[in-house]
Amino acid sequence: MTLFSPETLRTTLGAGLLSFPVTHARPDLSFDEDGYREHLAWQAPLGSSGVFAAGGTGEFFSLTTDEVATVVRAAVAATPETKPVVAPAGYGTAQAVAMARDAEAAGASGVFLLPPYLTELSQEGLVAHVRAVCEATGLGVIVYHRANARFSFDAVQELTDTCPNLIGFKDGVGDVDLMTRIYAKLGDRLLSIGGLPTAETYALPYLEMGVTTYSSAIFNFLPEFALGFYNSVRERDAAAVYAKLDQFVLPYLDIRNRRAGYAVSIVKAGLRAVGRDAGPVRPPLTDLTETELGELTALVDKVARV
Repeated sequence: MTLFSPETLRTTLGAGLLSFPVTHARPDLSFDEDGYREHLAWQAPLGSSGVFAAGGTGEFFSLTTDEVATVVRAAVAATPETKPVVAPAGYGTAQAVAMARDAEAAGASGVFLLPPYLTELSQEGLVAHVRAVCEATGLGVIVYHRANARFSFDAVQELTDTCPNLIGFKDGVGDVDLMTRIYAKLGDRLLSIGGLPTAETYALPYLEMGVTTYSSAIFNFLPEFALGFYNSVRERDAAAVYAKLDQFVLPYLDIRNRRAGYAVSIVKAGLRAVGRDAGPVRPPLTDLTETELGELTALVDKVARV
């Protein structure tokens, strides 16, 4: 039984930085539950406002549905009950509904609805998909605006009018017009979340559109830097934000952008760089090369010395 009603979850998540932990893997690519639990226990007291288990950074797309259920239960067990754990749902509507119901049974506090699998879809179909998931659970639901799940403002408004437990909208597209409309017209009805890869890059301008929080993959391996960056954003300290971008985030992006899929791979490499190895990524992703790992390690070491 979660402590977080949908309304409480919306408020809690919007008050701090969001943790999207990697999913630990053994050399044979099986789930390393002990390593995962230890990672979450290490990060629990560090100041994030919520944990999104098996999300994009957690390689949701490479996990079986049984593994997702196991990861979610491990996250709930390893996270203090005062910190919400948000579980993923995705693929087709029937599968997403089943995942949402299982998330509630597992003791999660919310559901993160990732884009449907493969097929193109109309706005009417997208609305029906989200509504089915919201109706399947009493938990607060957050949708991910990305890939083939691109919402029009009319679709967002219809969903907020008909789904009381739809509480959040995560933007992974960079649609400034849509985000502005959501903030201007819906106000605090939805929690707006920054979700572009390496969200720190866009965090300061997005704050002016009501985006008070974002998913930080960097929090996995440099939590103090990630939290310091977030605090600078919330304080609107532009000089500090741009100094941190120049110091670490932009050079980090230079490595990340060398190959498709590195947005996840570089996070696991970052953990390796700080001596907290989370194992390899699963195919179809590929790990950084040894040369790239060396470059990232030097960059991480430089930040750690500051």
